[in-house]
Amino acid sequence: MSLLPYAVARPFLFGLDPEAAHELTLHSIAKLQRSPLTCLYGETRIDDPVTLAGLNFPNRVGLAAGLDKNAACIDGLAAMGFGFVEVGTVTPKAQPGNPKPRMFRLPKANALINRLGFNNDGLDAFIANVQRARFRSKGGAHPMLLGLNIGKNASTPIERATDDYLTCLEGVYPHADYVTVNISSPNTQNLRSLQSDEALDALLGAVAERREALAQQTGRRIPIFVKIAPDLDDTQIEVIATTLMRYGTDSTGQANNAFGVIATNTTLSREAVAGLPHANETGGLSGAPVLAASNRVIRRLRACLGKSFPIIGVGGILSGADAVSKIQSGANVVQIYTGLIYKGPALVREAAEAIRSAAPAPH
Repeated sequence: MSLLPYAVARPFLFGLDPEAAHELTLHSIAKLQRSPLTCLYGETRIDDPVTLAGLNFPNRVGLAAGLDKNAACIDGLAAMGFGFVEVGTVTPKAQPGNPKPRMFRLPKANALINRLGFNNDGLDAFIANVQRARFRSKGGAHPMLLGLNIGKNASTPIERATDDYLTCLEGVYPHADYVTVNISSPNTQNLRSLQSDEALDALLGAVAERREALAQQTGRRIPIFVKIAPDLDDTQIEVIATTLMRYGTDSTGQANNAFGVIATNTTLSREAVAGLPHANETGGLSGAPVLAASNRVIRRLRACLGKSFPIIGVGGILSGADAVSKIQSGANVVQIYTGLIYKGPALVREAAEAIRSAAPAPH
């Protein structure tokens, strides 16, 4: 259990501009990681192992991408008790992202709106930070898993998006337990168009081909997860599911540990926060208002994909009960992000304990 309760730090952090608080938190974690001072915020990891996509997850609660875009705090985040941590989104070249201000709190809704736009230091800096991490050597028999999330530069035309994804895939592949292809951020122009039938098929085909070449080179065949949006109707979800099954299942319809799906990213809907301060800001809405929409997508995906296809559920987890609802909707494991900002590191343990106690099987 952490020595510094988050309730003590939160009023100070919430008194700052949201992005300033974000940067201060990451800077502090980076300074404290790999030192005894991680006890100030660290949590004991819950043991609840599960095998998914050929990987052995120490427990079923992970950190979603977006918090640590440059992979600078992997060891510090590992100290919070996560079973897996996903960092990024990284793009081939460094880019500043969208103009500030670009992050807004909606405390009455336990929500955030951001339009950061894949701000990051670029692929080379990202890989260097990943290589400095020591979490695997300190994880014992069941080290935390690491997901590396990749995207395209804002300046890259959408017709050339695949080039950026392949460049990033080659760079991160030797260092990842899994790679996430982010095609659902609402803050990069036209990115969500890659979720359409032909575009997704072309992208996954290219990624699958390059992954096989990298597997031959490295002797490791790691799974690829595709992160999708919550703002999809049933027909769009079914199209995505059909494409995922083409690459991620064998002739009998069983998952082949090659592909998985992360559901979901942030939403463009403002229905649940209408009338609140900042509700009309442009960007993706995350936090509690996304829970129902995310769970709807997960349920539909599970119905389409069958029992064995890997699904990571993310969106709106602010309690142990919320985490269990993701599993009950059909997710195998879950991720949190905005809930960590509102509830602190204790949420990781609460969610992991709740899932372990409930232990429901995906539909």
